[in-house]
Order: sequence, then C-alpha cells, then structure tokens
Amino acid sequence: MVRLLRWSAIAGCLTAAAAFTPASSAAAAAPPNGRYDATLCVANAGQPPSCGPADVVLRAGGSVRVQVSDIVYRLQIRSGQAAIVVMHGAMQIDEFDAEAHWEATTLRFADAEKHLHYEVQVGAPKGSAR
Repeated sequence: MVRLLRWSAIAGCLTAAAAFTPASSAAAAAPPNGRYDATLCVANAGQPPSCGPADVVLRAGGSVRVQVSDIVYRLQIRSGQAAIVVMHGAMQIDEFDAEAHWEATTLRFADAEKHLHYEVQVGAPKGSAR
C-alpha cells in the first residue's frame, strides 16, 4: 500500500483535518470506469477546505479527468503515483507529480510545493465514459 506520507504530516494543520486524513485501511481500487457527478475539495495549508461540484471521468489504465467549470485536472495514476496536468481550456496552467490513492470512492492527492490538498468524492454515475 502506498500512502501519502506528506499528507498525514500536513493534514494536522488543516482546520478540517478529519475530512482529509487518510484512513488506516488498505487503499481500495478506483470505482468502475465511467462518468460521475463528484465533489472536489481543495485545502491550502492551514485553511479549511473549499468544496464544489465537479464532473469526473474514470478510464482504463488509471486515467482520471476531473472538471470544475473550465478547469480540468488530468491525472494518470499508477502504483500510488499520479502525473497531474491542470488545463484551462486549451492552455496548460500547471503540472506536478503527487502520491495519490483511492479510499472507496474518494481520491486524495496533494501538490506539496503549493501546499494544496485535493479530495475528489465520486458520486452517482452519469453514463458511459467519453
């Protein structure tokens, strides 16, 4: 099991740490491929998380696409590691690598350099993947 080691060290700084602290159980597999309604929560260092609706597409091979308005997070997850590219329309606005793990229907990852912690709570399926 690959865990977010930096996550647990920084999570204590979060006001809403309980919502962002990984459980001690083994990491679960991702939900089945498809399109989902979701909630994306982002926390910055000592600030409480900010959450809002998102659309998620899960594809074979660990590909995850999280869209909030016109911002898209493209993740490629393999063996607990994720390569993440953040797009605004056709323009790439960020890129980083992070440890990432699924816990039931929740995906957690962090941008350690910017002290940002992400939690994607996958909800109801929307239909087939695009």
